[in-house]
Amino acid sequence: MKTTKTIALVAHDNRKRGLVEWVKWNYLGLAEHRLVCTGTTGRLVEAAIRESFVEAGTTAPELLITRLKSGPLGGDQQLGAMIAEGRVDMIIFFWDPMEPHPHDVDVKALLRIAVVYNLPIACNRATADFLISSPLLNSVYKPETDDFSAYAQRALPTD
Repeated sequence: MKTTKTIALVAHDNRKRGLVEWVKWNYLGLAEHRLVCTGTTGRLVEAAIRESFVEAGTTAPELLITRLKSGPLGGDQQLGAMIAEGRVDMIIFFWDPMEPHPHDVDVKALLRIAVVYNLPIACNRATADFLISSPLLNSVYKPETDDFSAYAQRALPTD
């Protein structure tokens, strides 16, 4: 990982307000990185960062935000593909543990692929605070990854 990271920001509807509050608290650090967001989260994140700069009396820098589709419309899969391609360095995913979602299997797949590729992932504000304040965020970091080549080469049963 380079010093400028690609940070995915995702939030379920009931957690968007919490993510926006977190973004406003951390806007300076986030503005130094590339951001990837699903659905309306991208619009809310961009507005929160710009608003924070205005409130501080400064001009927002050019923000690098990639907006994907809404999670239920394929955004979770788009983000999963980016992870598998090595195009995401960490994930902040404020998911709603109290509400069933029609795309729960997509959410589980997204969490699974993040673990397969050994990405730091925060699913709540406390963990997000630890990640954003880590000295590793702004330094070169090479995560160790498991070798899954034996799994990919395994013999499959025949019909």
